Amino acid sequence: MVLHANARAVLGAWIAPDAGQEELRRSYVDHLDAHADAMWRSCLPGHLTASSAIVSADGSRVALVLHRVHRMWLQTGGHCEPEDTTLGGAALREAAEESGIRGLTLLPDPVRLDRHAVPCGGGSFHLDVQYAALAPADAVLVRDPDESAGLDWFPAGSLPEPTDDSVRSLVGAAVRAVREHQGNAAAR
Repeated sequence: MVLHANARAVLGAWIAPDAGQEELRRSYVDHLDAHADAMWRSCLPGHLTASSAIVSADGSRVALVLHRVHRMWLQTGGHCEPEDTTLGGAALREAAEESGIRGLTLLPDPVRLDRHAVPCGGGSFHLDVQYAALAPADAVLVRDPDESAGLDWFPAGSLPEPTDDSVRSLVGAAVRAVREHQGNAAAR
């Protein structure tokens, strides 16, 4: 229940950037209120997942994984695990596992939400909470063949194909968040 409570608190406090994201935010909160198991893949109407776009230290590139099944370039992320206590922690764990990068820094707030159909349990939805992760300047990608079919850096403004609009939207939001974060840190 700790993870469920954290997700409820994060999404209850998150300020959505636009009306569409606010509608999703409200639907995620309603889903959490209606389903005690909303954090687990056993929740077949849909379950929350955590992901992140990994942005290079200079903000110019993003690390993407080539999904083994869907054969698309996607952000890191996935299902929450029993040891996860926060949504941000789940997103950071997935980013480290799938990229091999040591020393990632997760920005504290989600940058966007995305709801999409998946084949889990014969067909359900992922209610993905998406973050931005900042890679250290000396980041080295280490692909685990159990995690993906490919892993690479790409210019933030020129993503590989095949990908989708959700990934493009996440990358744009993550790069903006990282640049704002870096600007705020430089101003201190």
